[in-house]
Amino acid sequence: MSGTRTTGGPAGSVPTPRMLTVLLVQSALTQVLTFVLRPAATYRAIELDVPGAWLGVLGASFAVVPLLLAVPSGQATDRYGERRVMLAGAVLMALSAGVLVVLGGSPAGVVLGTVVLGTGHLLSVVAQQAAVANTAAPGRFDSAFGYYTFAASLGQALGPGLIILIGGRQAIPDTGAIFLVATAIGVVLVACTALLRMPTRPAGADSTDSGAMRTLLRLPGLLRALSISCIVLAAVDITLVYLPALGADRGLAAGFIGLLLTLRAVASMVSRFFLGRMVARIGRRRLMIGTVALSAVSMAAVGLPLPPAGLAAIVVLLGLGLGVGQPLTMSWLALSAPPGLRGRAMSLRLTGNRLGQVLIPSTVGAVAAGVGAAGVLWATAAGLAVATTAARGMAADGPAADGRAPATG
Repeated sequence: MSGTRTTGGPAGSVPTPRMLTVLLVQSALTQVLTFVLRPAATYRAIELDVPGAWLGVLGASFAVVPLLLAVPSGQATDRYGERRVMLAGAVLMALSAGVLVVLGGSPAGVVLGTVVLGTGHLLSVVAQQAAVANTAAPGRFDSAFGYYTFAASLGQALGPGLIILIGGRQAIPDTGAIFLVATAIGVVLVACTALLRMPTRPAGADSTDSGAMRTLLRLPGLLRALSISCIVLAAVDITLVYLPALGADRGLAAGFIGLLLTLRAVASMVSRFFLGRMVARIGRRRLMIGTVALSAVSMAAVGLPLPPAGLAAIVVLLGLGLGVGQPLTMSWLALSAPPGLRGRAMSLRLTGNRLGQVLIPSTVGAVAAGVGAAGVLWATAAGLAVATTAARGMAADGPAADGRAPATG
């Protein structure tokens, strides 16, 4: 692949097929490693008979350090390039698996491995999103981010499958074997990242202006976009926790709840794969409003007493709606942020997402306390309705600084 970039205007340049393939594989492997190590670390903590408070520390350890490093990681991406930051993230993720192999016999070792994993994941994701934003051709941001999030969703689906393959029949799988397999995956991830060759940046693309973050914060509609993104992501997290709780409340089999979660994930992958075509036909703002509203109505309906077939159909609609919000806000930010600031723009989005993941589920749970899982789902639906209102205030089709209509997928 050529080492130079053919600029395609202010929005970026067209990536080569090889670069795009390697980037998507790298994205999928990042999520595979994350979604196999996080539950495996929890199983190891249970094996070690840690108190419940330690499980809370373990969960928070993945997000707290990245929350502090999100904006600096965006600055590093803009300054040093996407590939270097991605490679640092891949090395840390591989190292996290090694830490769990060597030090995972103690609760502190498990927490340390999770902290390293969360930091590596953050660096990888910020750089991946900046790479998509900086190399997508003008007018193709929606398609590019749709494919990127599709690959990430695929990795999130494959990761837990490794636990099933290694020890799915046991109540507590062989975590030592899982950590060893994850270490091998980490080595593959590092090798894949090393093969990635990003186009050379155009002259003047890097911005070290001390007012860069102020420039981003003044972008019209930024807070709306960040709010929509964090509410939608929190809603996805809430379904992972409260669909099983709803099933327990209503005596639904665990296998059926697992099927519902799979249906939601697959539906989101479908909507992301066709995102570019939907934007071309419907328009970015109308699609955002429609899909977030669909998510709100579907989330509320899931809390109703429905027969299994009806519940499955509603969950599919919920997955279709929730799958659109994340890539659309990514493409909106890519169109809004000047070249050289897109890493920082994506890091701002991830900061908002992490805050939402910490604050929204706990707030919703407190508000809906005493009314069960259905009440939590209804409160989440109300939050999505607020996000729908926020989407109505966004520009008609995003900033579209290059003046071209979104391309089809």
